[in-house]
Amino acid sequence: MNKIQARLFVICCLALSGAGALVAQQEVLDRVVAVVGKEYILLSDLNAQAEFFAFNNKVELTTPGLKEQVLDAMVNEKLVLSEALLDTNLVVTDEEISQQLDALIAQRVALPQVGSEKKLEEMYGMPISKMKREFRDDMRKQLLVQKLQQSRFGSLAVSRREVEEFFATFKDSLPSVPEELELYHIVRLPKIGSASKQLVYVRAQKVLDSIKTGGDFAEFAKRYSEDKGTAADGGDLGSWHRGQFVKEFEEIVFTLKEKQISDIVETSRGYHIIQLMERKGDLVHARHILFRVGVDSAGIRETIAFLKGLKDSALAGKDFSELAKRHSNDKESGPLGGLIGKFTVDQFDASVMSAVGTLKAGEICDPVEVALGSGTGYHIIQVRQRVPGHAMNLQDDWKRLEQLSTGYKRNAEYQKWLKELRTQIYWNVRL
Repeated sequence: MNKIQARLFVICCLALSGAGALVAQQEVLDRVVAVVGKEYILLSDLNAQAEFFAFNNKVELTTPGLKEQVLDAMVNEKLVLSEALLDTNLVVTDEEISQQLDALIAQRVALPQVGSEKKLEEMYGMPISKMKREFRDDMRKQLLVQKLQQSRFGSLAVSRREVEEFFATFKDSLPSVPEELELYHIVRLPKIGSASKQLVYVRAQKVLDSIKTGGDFAEFAKRYSEDKGTAADGGDLGSWHRGQFVKEFEEIVFTLKEKQISDIVETSRGYHIIQLMERKGDLVHARHILFRVGVDSAGIRETIAFLKGLKDSALAGKDFSELAKRHSNDKESGPLGGLIGKFTVDQFDASVMSAVGTLKAGEICDPVEVALGSGTGYHIIQVRQRVPGHAMNLQDDWKRLEQLSTGYKRNAEYQKWLKELRTQIYWNVRL
């Protein structure tokens, strides 16, 4: 975990638990605990990294040697950074930094304990714009390190002989390969009856009319919005860039003027009333009230019956993948003939394993419910292949062994390089 990620993650976690440890940390006079080249490591940085390490590895922060271990790793990071800063061939653009910061912020906002940019700003004690300014230099350094590591080790490969030697050396300690399944599916989304849609639309129109005659948007959002993530905040969505909304929503929100309220907008999630709060170029701050359109029992019965018909056709000889290409509503797997993938059983969702756990190769399960985006549908799953669990071997698991031996070789070369850097770059620990 790099420095910027650790900082954000730890602060988020501490804020949720009352931030007692953070307050205690702030009471300690900060000081330098290590110098590496022209870089230095502060006690506050070490404490933050140690907090994260202990949390992530489920160990006590007071474990003997833990901080020394973390500091040693941080010294290694600074050694690599010092080398990267000296390499004039490495270039990081402003655009790359901005993209990475945007992605990092979006990742944190998506955490269940956060949920919105507004919440993240409250937890971190500063606006998003300031966060990006504060961590811009850290992100530039992180990207420089990544590029240096990629240039030195990215193309490192292993020969057939090295894979065989790796297997001969470590075969007794290699993990067993769990059972593997190759699965395909056909997904159908139940059609929503016009009567059900009309009832929801009328309800949305009544709320919109009340807002236009002076009703408070935020209060109506708290009372009526079915977006659980934003309703309590008056429908506030925070700030998002163009391309981050669903198409129908985005087409409207970027045509609104500040404080303007839209007519009713239909998306795959239901009906929305949208208000644009602020716009800066391709960045908009908006809020909305969502009215979900439910599927009635008749639509569900029709979907299940249709899927059972496809199952019967496949068992009678029709090609399952061709049926998936023609009938599946899943835009990702449908064009691929319904391919979910070939993975070990522990990598599949529990609901999938519940449906196919006892099926043999070639068999198809009955229709079961599946989450698809923001909606719910039904799918039938075909087990194309089952590979029993087994001890890793060269014949069946060459790709796995090649990946493991490549990782082993890269790590060995990386550790060797770190030792060289420790003799070439000044460093001193003052813990």
